[in-house]
Amino acid sequence: LSKQKVRRYEAVKWVLVFAIGVCTGLVGLFVDFFVQLFTQLKFQVVQSSVEECTEKGCLALSLLELLGFNLTFAFLASLLVLIQPVAAGSGIPEIKCYLNGVKIPGVVRLRTVVCKATGVLFSVAGGLFVGKEGPMIHSGAVMGAGLPQFQSISLRKIQFNFPYFRSDRDKRDFVSAGAAAGVATAFGAPIGGTLFSLEEGSSFWNQELTWKVLFCSMAATFTLNFFRSGIHFGSWGSFQLPGLLNFGEFKCSESDKKCHLWTAVDLGFFILMGIVGGLLGATFNCLNKRLAKYRMRNVHPKPKLIRVLESLLVSLTTTVMVFVASMVLGECRQMSSVRHSGNDSLSLQNISEDVNLSIKTFFCPNETYNDMATLFFNPQESAILQLFHQDGTFSPVTLSLFFLLYFLLSCWTYGISVPSGLFVPSLLCGAAFGRLVATLLKSYIGLDHIYSGTFALIGAAAFLGGVVRMTISLTVILIESTNEITYGLPIMITLMVAKWTGDFFNKGIYDIHVNLRGVPLLERETGVEMDKLQASDIMEPNLTYVYPHTRIQSLVSILRTTVHHAFPVVTENRGNEREFMKGNQLISNNIKFKKSSILTRAGEQRKRSQSMKSYPSSELRNMCDEHIATEEPPEKEDLLQQMLERRYTPYPNLYPDQSPSEEWTMEERFRPLTFHGLILRSQLVTLLDRGVCYSESQSSASQPRLSHAEMLEDYPRYPDIHDLDLTLLNPRMIVDVTPYMNPSPFTVSPNTHVSQVFNLFRTMGLRHLPVVNAVGEVVGIITRHNLTHEFLQARLRQHYQTI
Repeated sequence: LSKQKVRRYEAVKWVLVFAIGVCTGLVGLFVDFFVQLFTQLKFQVVQSSVEECTEKGCLALSLLELLGFNLTFAFLASLLVLIQPVAAGSGIPEIKCYLNGVKIPGVVRLRTVVCKATGVLFSVAGGLFVGKEGPMIHSGAVMGAGLPQFQSISLRKIQFNFPYFRSDRDKRDFVSAGAAAGVATAFGAPIGGTLFSLEEGSSFWNQELTWKVLFCSMAATFTLNFFRSGIHFGSWGSFQLPGLLNFGEFKCSESDKKCHLWTAVDLGFFILMGIVGGLLGATFNCLNKRLAKYRMRNVHPKPKLIRVLESLLVSLTTTVMVFVASMVLGECRQMSSVRHSGNDSLSLQNISEDVNLSIKTFFCPNETYNDMATLFFNPQESAILQLFHQDGTFSPVTLSLFFLLYFLLSCWTYGISVPSGLFVPSLLCGAAFGRLVATLLKSYIGLDHIYSGTFALIGAAAFLGGVVRMTISLTVILIESTNEITYGLPIMITLMVAKWTGDFFNKGIYDIHVNLRGVPLLERETGVEMDKLQASDIMEPNLTYVYPHTRIQSLVSILRTTVHHAFPVVTENRGNEREFMKGNQLISNNIKFKKSSILTRAGEQRKRSQSMKSYPSSELRNMCDEHIATEEPPEKEDLLQQMLERRYTPYPNLYPDQSPSEEWTMEERFRPLTFHGLILRSQLVTLLDRGVCYSESQSSASQPRLSHAEMLEDYPRYPDIHDLDLTLLNPRMIVDVTPYMNPSPFTVSPNTHVSQVFNLFRTMGLRHLPVVNAVGEVVGIITRHNLTHEFLQARLRQHYQTI
């Protein structure tokens, strides 16, 4: 490319990164605006009804009104998930998989973001114990995937000729930026968003991407801040509300001289809270995993209506419990007489006003408030601010009941068929736990210097860290959300302790849900014991390959009978070694050395068949009794018609006279294959779709040539082999794949340690890794599936058995 084109390419990338940030901010604004609108409407109606019915004795009517609102909203959220099932949940596991290199169908479609954003506002407004922050990350990722493409499968008629960014790597970079912008929108934490994308998202990262991702996060925060500040305060350009979730400013009252935000003595309590938070998080994850398995067995196989009914049941239970707890179990507590002095900052005054305005006085006399109703009959963000900044006290019984109800109901809710986040419920659970610890230390141990807000924040960090097991990014997100750098050390220590404690029992909630779906997600690194394995131990030796010049009938059958995404391009290697061995002692010795030291396909098959006979309990299948698919006898006349009728039969070989017979030796059956390159399924389908081939009577030079742009024209949705009209193609025509294959893909030796293979996959973003021996023969192929933790563990057990 010329310098001018490179500069234009870079400039377009920066413009698109900014656009992704702005669009993600606007999605956040849309969700926030309508959540507030619906929540205010619901609570105004229900609160006035409760106040009237307190005197008249008709509280059942108030409960029915609340049920009417919540069930309607929950039903609408479930309905949107029926339209696009991948919109359920927080979306973070799916985006984590996508950035790890695994494609999940529909995860970054326009329809997904519409259903996600609209569904989550109904979920939150419907009183379910879910947050809107997690889905913002998914929404940002969809923006990152869609905007640079300038096309959508949902809007097929709108087509732009935009030739840039037609590769998976570019798309993945933009999705990383979008996910970071989603975090920045949710928490007003652009640096935390960048670190989230780096730590939790991408498996492969390049340095120049960091600056673009940070710029995208800043653009998202700026956009949301600009519009929210203008809408809420009427002062456009004041930038007072940076994210959807704002923790407010932590500051001791000036009249209380003993108060400190935290002291060195408190660190011991914070470490203990981290341990308890890790244990609680591990318990939460264990219960949620069991629930998810139950749903997979008993709910998902049934008609989709059952999922809607489950969502309505959760909504019904949640509403009744919240209402009964607020009306019956709440205690009347004295309001704080402390008021902030006039010289406090504007943002602190706003926070204190919000906290005082959101107090609920159900059934309580003057100058007291109902502490349970204050937590339950408010939006979740207001409840968090109450726990962080309310100068008045909450009863230990109220905090314990609130924590227990939120813990159990949010665990039940995460996984039902509605868009739902987990950050805010976890923060609320943890904040109640931290506030409870502070209350007990103040009341029963007499530690008067304790600032309750700090303990609530540390409790929130401990529980959230115990559930999601994030470290660097979560630390920075919480520091940015509090605007208090002095909290950096206690938050970091608490999160580390919570993560270590939780990891002792199980994985983080997102990793658990990824594993339940069977996605081949690559871990950060392999265990030390895995270096006992080599590439030859984990590779797939039964290759499906193509020749440089292959008949259309063979290509069609290969594509229709396999689901592989790439195929080695090979030629068969028939050496006349016996002739050499007769004539020259030196050559004879060299050939003997080669045979003893080089792994061959036949040798690998012999080793595996012996392993199978020795250890019948082994997890390996004896592939030796199965004919290699490329070496089946050909069909008779009218090959194409037979293939169309029998689309799943093994494909015929180019060489009919060399089909395997029972008398063949292992060496004859598994001939050496010289490796020439790798060609993708999408490329083969494109060549067939465009009719790129030549006849036997012509030379391969007569084959039509496609440019790079023409090969990528259908990206990212290439046609399917079963949808092609092949009646116009002659099955005897030949396709020359050599101009389109990758002649120099990454390859490894059979003796390469698994840790090296793993690092190559992670750092280079590979999907296929051919295993090539010392003389250039391909003996197997490694895919992501061969590097998953479960597969490696099974191979390690097999290795120990054969020693």
